[in-house]
Amino acid sequence: MGLETAQPSSPNLKRSKRYATIALLSAIIAWIVLLISAHVFPQHQWIIHLLMLSAEAGVVGGFADWYAITVLFRNPFGKLPIPGFLRDHTEIIPRNKARIAESMGHFVQENFLSPHVVETSLQRTDLSMSIGNWLNNPNNSRQITEAMQNTLPKIFDFIEQEKIAQFIQSNSLQWIENTKINRLAGEMLHSILDNDFHEDLLQHSLDLAHQWVLAHPQEMRDITTKLFKELGISKLSKGASWIGIDMQQRTVDSFIEQLEDMLQNPAHPWRHYVDTYGQALMQDLQNDDSEASVRLNASKDALLQSPQLVNFISSAIIILFNAIKDDLAKEQSGIAMNIQAAIELVGKNLIDSQEVRHLLNSRLSTLAIHFSGQYSDKVIRFISTRIQEWDSTEMIAKIENEVGADLHMIRVNGVLVGAFIGLVLGLIRLAVDVIF
Repeated sequence: MGLETAQPSSPNLKRSKRYATIALLSAIIAWIVLLISAHVFPQHQWIIHLLMLSAEAGVVGGFADWYAITVLFRNPFGKLPIPGFLRDHTEIIPRNKARIAESMGHFVQENFLSPHVVETSLQRTDLSMSIGNWLNNPNNSRQITEAMQNTLPKIFDFIEQEKIAQFIQSNSLQWIENTKINRLAGEMLHSILDNDFHEDLLQHSLDLAHQWVLAHPQEMRDITTKLFKELGISKLSKGASWIGIDMQQRTVDSFIEQLEDMLQNPAHPWRHYVDTYGQALMQDLQNDDSEASVRLNASKDALLQSPQLVNFISSAIIILFNAIKDDLAKEQSGIAMNIQAAIELVGKNLIDSQEVRHLLNSRLSTLAIHFSGQYSDKVIRFISTRIQEWDSTEMIAKIENEVGADLHMIRVNGVLVGAFIGLVLGLIRLAVDVIF
């Protein structure tokens, strides 16, 4: 498998190659000219030999660097019969692709994905503050909202395709049919009772009921009238009113008194009854053979067997999807505006709440360390495998395209540095000849 696209040589690479070739050719031409000049102008041999030594060193340096750079990527000898020790040290990168892939994988693991590195990095960063600042920025929240506006309709269109919708519906119904709903209900009830959520819910319900009764006295009298008719004591109530006893009002007052007593008395018998009934129901729901579990699962199965209910749910979902898509398609989408406002509110709350940020940072750090320790090896294997799958020719072209410009400038430096060293050595030789 090759790289995704074979890229043409970059302008920088072409320019560096051209400079390197010009420098090497210039050194060769200078050496040849000086070699000839030494015979043409014998009276200036000392200066010519000095310059010729510099040119020779430049040629050697240029060729040496050309060879060193070339053998990184390819074999400069082609099919020429050369000793094995020379051939074995050409095409260094292609020959060692597997080892390079493994080394790159370990480099990423040791420097980026190890639990210690991840933990140290997160300790230096208030990640939740960064998230809060990012979310609170209107430009960022708008980008998220726009992405959702573009993505959600496509997801809905995909789900609404007939075969996909039927597949999801059939699998969902089969999952619900195979699920013991009593166990789910039992676990939910267990969580509610365990955390005393039922106490809060009961207290809130009693508050609402008390407020409503006080605010709607006529509706309460209407309710007691209907209740008396159902119980067959309407005539008795009217008879009692003739002697000055208002049974309806006394019933309402008694009900209000019971509500207020339950509100003020945490140990009220009715509260105790609710708690006892909840515990008993939870125990029954955890037993598949109990009457409550059998009745609940039977009701679930009866609902699943109703084509009208299934069609209603499917139609309701489609109507909901269409309504959401229509709203998201509007320029001033209410859903999009609410989503953006919610995103910015989350960001602002993160910024303002130091306690939440501290807790979130702790949890994120724990998760990151866990995942880095558990999945870093898989990431490394993926990187190594992906590199090894690259086509060698295209890989070399890619690498050379990225760093080749700098490498070929080394050839230019090789010519210049070689020429300079040759000149220095020549001067040293000249000085020694003069002295001795």
